[in-house]
Amino acid sequence: MKVAIISPIAWRTPPRHYGPWERVVSLLAEGLVKEGIDVTLYATGDSLTSAKLRSVCKAPYEEDKELDAKVWESLHISEIMEQADEFDIIHNNYDFLPLTYSSLIKTPVITTIHGFSSPKILPVYKKYNKKTHYVSISNADRHEDLDYIRTVYHGIDIEKFTLNKQQGNYLVYFGRIHKDKGTWEAIQVAKRAKMKLIIAGIIQDKSYYENDVEPYLNDDVCYIGSVGPAERNRVLGNAYALLHPINFNEPFGLSIVESMACGTPVLAFNKGSMPEIIQDGMNGFIVSDVEEMAEKIKDVRNISREVCRKTVECKFTQEQMVKQYIEVYKEILKKS
Repeated sequence: MKVAIISPIAWRTPPRHYGPWERVVSLLAEGLVKEGIDVTLYATGDSLTSAKLRSVCKAPYEEDKELDAKVWESLHISEIMEQADEFDIIHNNYDFLPLTYSSLIKTPVITTIHGFSSPKILPVYKKYNKKTHYVSISNADRHEDLDYIRTVYHGIDIEKFTLNKQQGNYLVYFGRIHKDKGTWEAIQVAKRAKMKLIIAGIIQDKSYYENDVEPYLNDDVCYIGSVGPAERNRVLGNAYALLHPINFNEPFGLSIVESMACGTPVLAFNKGSMPEIIQDGMNGFIVSDVEEMAEKIKDVRNISREVCRKTVECKFTQEQMVKQYIEVYKEILKKS
């Protein structure tokens, strides 16, 4: 089986720091190669992979502001589509734009929908609904007008995360600094609980950071910037709990899974895919607002950190994700 995987080019695959889609694509590509699949990865030229790498964009456009994102996205996507007949299947992880080429090629296309950035993109998905194949990353993130071949949860390389059986003495917020992700709410929870908060992530909304986050920074509310894999393991693993007070219906939460892999329980607002990842009272708590989240902080001590780790081992590993995608590929090729 020859599989072509198209990754975004906003960040390197795998990302140096931030880049959730690129991180998942990297884990998938590496896992498929381990299973003996012939994989060609279309990503930035500086990407690291054991698959065959093809690229037209040498560096991520988020790291090189001289690059016009739309220009290089067009070149990137057209490259794989012009070479489509070399492959048995194309796995699109680049949102809706590659779908507009799918009727021009004979190779089957599967698209992992990593979330809907806006309802405005739905017309593209609807147009190609019967012509391609869609995978959702959670049951909560399915649109009623689309057909899906399967839900495949993201998996992580669990060996990169160390179980810390000892409860830490600080709270952690791990994600982009944006209103959607609830950075301000996390600060309010920490203040109410009278606990130290460490904030890690890229500043995606500078105005939000300056107005709603920066004024609260002090010895008890620390912003440490975006962190890489090694520091991520330490920051998450040494925490008492991860705060995830999201203000949108999040399709999936990689940081939640990564936190639990370290043994650290998660407190999250009841939105999007959270109930599919968090078992209330077992590996964290699902709450409705800042007040309830702050109130539940004291109950985190009753959660087994080993159970948090076991959740990931049972449902959210790289191996499980890869196995399910291979099954999907075979099902599509059988239909073709």
